[in-house]
Amino acid sequence: MRTMPAFRIVDWQQPPLLTEASVPEPGPGQVRVRVAGCGLCHSDLAMAQMPSAMGEALGWTAPFTLGHETAGWVDAVGPGVEGWSEGDPVALASPSSCGTCRWCVRGQENACPNGLVGRGYGRDGGLAPYVLAADVRALVPLAGLDPAIAGPLTDAGATSFHAVRRLLPRLDGGSTAVVLGVGGLGAFVLQILRAVTGARVVALDPNPARRALAAELGAHDVLDGVDEATPDALRTLLGPDGADGVIDLVGTDTTIRTALGALGAGGGLALVGAAGGTLRRPWYGTLPRDGEVFTFQGSDLADARAVIELAAEGRVRVAVDPFDLDHVADAYAALDAGTLTGRAVVRFGAEA
Repeated sequence: MRTMPAFRIVDWQQPPLLTEASVPEPGPGQVRVRVAGCGLCHSDLAMAQMPSAMGEALGWTAPFTLGHETAGWVDAVGPGVEGWSEGDPVALASPSSCGTCRWCVRGQENACPNGLVGRGYGRDGGLAPYVLAADVRALVPLAGLDPAIAGPLTDAGATSFHAVRRLLPRLDGGSTAVVLGVGGLGAFVLQILRAVTGARVVALDPNPARRALAAELGAHDVLDGVDEATPDALRTLLGPDGADGVIDLVGTDTTIRTALGALGAGGGLALVGAAGGTLRRPWYGTLPRDGEVFTFQGSDLADARAVIELAAEGRVRVAVDPFDLDHVADAYAALDAGTLTGRAVVRFGAEA
């Protein structure tokens, strides 16, 4: 049996290790992908600290290879697979889903009750030269987009698109959208808003480099924040009508309070950030008339396809900080420290 290097959670509450794993062989209906690049995510760091009881409750079994933002080329196809050939450039949609439950049939794969176990979270993921796609529904053609940079679109990009898509009915040509936090997801959100809506986009971030990036990516207004003074400054900028949509990529008490204060009548708040913030006010009277708050995890298959199409058209760019597999621990350290300028992507070489 062939083996390959892989960055794996070997045991619960232990640092992941660069070790050896078996090269997967595709069975009926499955495809093996040769990895070009795999993006890293903060959730990987949380998995490494997870107690065994939590992992087992999710249905996860250690060891498994990390990495759920993966793209590459079809390397081998199993019996019964049609429509895919060796060498096809593909991305692997990050969320796992069954394809048959009521949610999947509706196209709401991120609500699939069978989606708690997937590539990079409970099963072997893409931080290795090869990864298995157990369901070809996850394969997304890349249409000329470089597989070495496409991985982050499958999670960070698709999640960002999902948030914007939920707000689209509110974001016509005379509308305003506010983006709180211009980090890895916020940069995608801002670009997607500019690509698919006619909204005026206001971006807020306390980091000067990120504010400069927001301006470069097309934000109409950029503010320093978020702190206790931000709600008043934002309300002054927005005027009495407020914002039609707010996307909070942070999720602290302060950003949630700022987001709610910015909403105008009929506005929607997409709460994406998971920093533990709460709403410490009575619910009645906190939202404007016909206001809405929604939160979610992950994305649907349609979101991955849509954001990859935007990137292939050059309407969304993917800035990456590349690492090789031997330096994946350094990449995670930089991710944890917040010193990256783009998305950390472990690369595995060019197409043969």
